[in-house]
Amino acid sequence: MTAAPTRTGGPGDLAGLRHLAVTILDANWEDDHTVPSRTLYPHQWSWDSAFIAVGLAHVRPERAWQELASLFRAQWADGRVPHIVFNPALRVGAYFPGPDLWRSTDAQGAPAVHTSGLVQPPVHALAALLAYRRAPEPVGLAALHQLYPALVAQQRYLADRRDVAGDGLVCIVHPWESGLDNSPAWDDPMAAVPAAASVMRAYRRHDTAHADAAHRPTDLDYARYLAIVAAYRDRGYDDRGLADRHPFLVECPLFNAAFGAAEHALAEIAALIGADPGPHRARAAQITEALVRRLYDPATGTFQPGDVRAGRLLGARTVLGLTPLILPDLPTRQADTLVVEARSARFGVAARMDRPLPSHDRTAPDFEPLRYWRGPSWLNIGWLVRRGLLAHGHPELAAGLRRSMIGLVAGAGCHEYFHPDTGAGLGSAAFGWTAALVLDLLADEE
Repeated sequence: MTAAPTRTGGPGDLAGLRHLAVTILDANWEDDHTVPSRTLYPHQWSWDSAFIAVGLAHVRPERAWQELASLFRAQWADGRVPHIVFNPALRVGAYFPGPDLWRSTDAQGAPAVHTSGLVQPPVHALAALLAYRRAPEPVGLAALHQLYPALVAQQRYLADRRDVAGDGLVCIVHPWESGLDNSPAWDDPMAAVPAAASVMRAYRRHDTAHADAAHRPTDLDYARYLAIVAAYRDRGYDDRGLADRHPFLVECPLFNAAFGAAEHALAEIAALIGADPGPHRARAAQITEALVRRLYDPATGTFQPGDVRAGRLLGARTVLGLTPLILPDLPTRQADTLVVEARSARFGVAARMDRPLPSHDRTAPDFEPLRYWRGPSWLNIGWLVRRGLLAHGHPELAAGLRRSMIGLVAGAGCHEYFHPDTGAGLGSAAFGWTAALVLDLLADEE
């Protein structure tokens, strides 16, 4: 297959940017879904598919619905949507950790296809609603009718099985579930996870064959990641008793903001298809209240992850703290302090941005501009923060962030992530959600 191009003529070449993005999405299309990249990520990823569906709705709307439908065909009987759906046509060992580590088909209620046993932030209802708005046609309305029960089941799984503390918020059981895999936010709870050297000796990483090892999580990180997976897998991915036995239990601001935003989106979808939006609105309000009560830190004016095992908030100032802005009912007090945080030297959001939005506080001593999620800029997080800024009445800041993100792709191509100072492309080239979300940004008026 011919490799997709990676650059355009510059920030003013909007037609070139659009052509680049469409070419990448077409090149990454795999029968009924889009792979994030042909090298490092050759299977289907959960929240990648959601973001990709938003972009596809602008240019290939039928594929947007196929993208979401194919993902939800792998939904488990308990409602969980796995964070990876493995392509059986690929050779064993094409990705690490692969089906041989997850052994999902041994678990009760798992689908026949091999998947992981973890989940990712539930941005899918929002993606479905936006895909419908981007292409409001009878096919889209029929797709909403079909997806709605599965989206409701996804939310029910999270509410019923993952509210470990009984406080109305969802727990993640692995850093990978946050989407921000090795963020500094997880350093403290990860340090308490035993890392058995035998776990890593039994497997071989593939990510460092496609990306610089200095840009990726360390081997110690991976040993701990696999130890957590093994602990969850060996209990059949059963969420009962997590509080007593599981080594990693954290309430993540992004995950719970997405959980609440999904209920807002489901209320709109319900109204479109003739269902009752009232219960969704009520649950959305409850989630926002719990998020503010449990994870907002008035001392820093931002949201922090909560370590359920340690019973405390985790102190790293990461971009996770800004993402509750996507909640339209976030109280004014918290929204205002998040805007202050976004505009601070830590993140630098402005009407005219000199540098892209980083994933971690750029003034912190552990800021790493090259290492995965410990500093680099990612389009999906910027896209979410921009939506939040628009929702809370800051169009000038949203416009600055939009121009910054478009400038990243114009300068470096559709990379997985970007250097937070220079804007250089990092990680996989020809990356799916970057291509999809730049299409969405180009389509939006400032």
